[in-house]
Amino acid sequence: MRTLFSSVLLGALLSLTSLPSWATRQVTDQLGRQVTLPDHIDRVVVLQHQTLNLLVQLDATNDIVGIQYDWKQQLGDGYQRLAPELSKLPTVGDLTHVNLESLVALHPQVVFVTNYAPKEMIDQISQLGIPVVAISLRKDAKDQAGKLNPTLDNEEQAYNEGLKEGITLVGDVVGRQQQAKQLIAYTFAQRKIVSDRLQSIPAAQRIRVYMANPELTTYGSGKYTGLMMAHAGALNVAAATVKGYKQVSLEQIIAWDPQVIFVQDRYPEVVGEIIHDPKWQTIDAVKNHKVYLMPEYAKAWGYPMPEALALGELWMAKKLYPARFKDIDMQKQADAYYQQFYRTHYQPSKADIDDSHG
Repeated sequence: MRTLFSSVLLGALLSLTSLPSWATRQVTDQLGRQVTLPDHIDRVVVLQHQTLNLLVQLDATNDIVGIQYDWKQQLGDGYQRLAPELSKLPTVGDLTHVNLESLVALHPQVVFVTNYAPKEMIDQISQLGIPVVAISLRKDAKDQAGKLNPTLDNEEQAYNEGLKEGITLVGDVVGRQQQAKQLIAYTFAQRKIVSDRLQSIPAAQRIRVYMANPELTTYGSGKYTGLMMAHAGALNVAAATVKGYKQVSLEQIIAWDPQVIFVQDRYPEVVGEIIHDPKWQTIDAVKNHKVYLMPEYAKAWGYPMPEALALGELWMAKKLYPARFKDIDMQKQADAYYQQFYRTHYQPSKADIDDSHG
């Protein structure tokens, strides 16, 4: 990454942003780094959309003073409805780059970054006297902690414990410990509803599912999305041959012949591409009209989000096995979650309404 400042300017910035003497507490981030923080934090810059989403749910939106350039693209067009204040905030970087001059101008007390942010980027921010906290939402082995596509000995444990650890860490940093505990408890209680109802389905009878992203990219093993499908009773057709997030060929998808295709809420155009492209028509899911656009709360990202566990897995399981979840009203489930953690009612799209009582 290109250095943004001359050594003279960098030195000047260092003199202006030295860590306050009242920074006395320490946290361990998800790269295993010890980070010294001020006792009270109310000026946060967030360069990772997963952490931005968590801060909003922990009712810490007013503490955010800067965010990443592409937050709307990453979180979806409708996200600003949940936190309209974000639209007024300056943008200072993204997952792997930062504008140091713009960052310093915001006088942040902490910067949240992703675990795979370049070491040079983390070092540049740290050298300015600004604490950097890296979030992965995974519990990794030391040699895998900074990787985008890690090798995980136990995916289930890595993401379950990593999500709890990540939410707790973010809550500790911004002084929202109680909210973090509530979010964790709610999330894993909801997941149990799904597991209890699906435990009797043998592996051989699970429905074959493909997660369709733009340009034939999909999620295989080593990503939360694969676990999301597994928890919902699906067999991810890409899991055996794809590690992480990769592009595949249409010939490979045809060979997999998924019975159901899911598309994330943030990529609605992909549904039309699949339905109307003649080359997809031999696939079981397309022939049987089982290509589904996921609702906003079903965040099938490579990294876990609480609402994906609490709501998305339930929605997906209901789509795959409707008879086992006929008493579940997804609109009511989503509204309860949104009222508690986003402090607003859930406003469904037409697709969500069609799915709520199906």
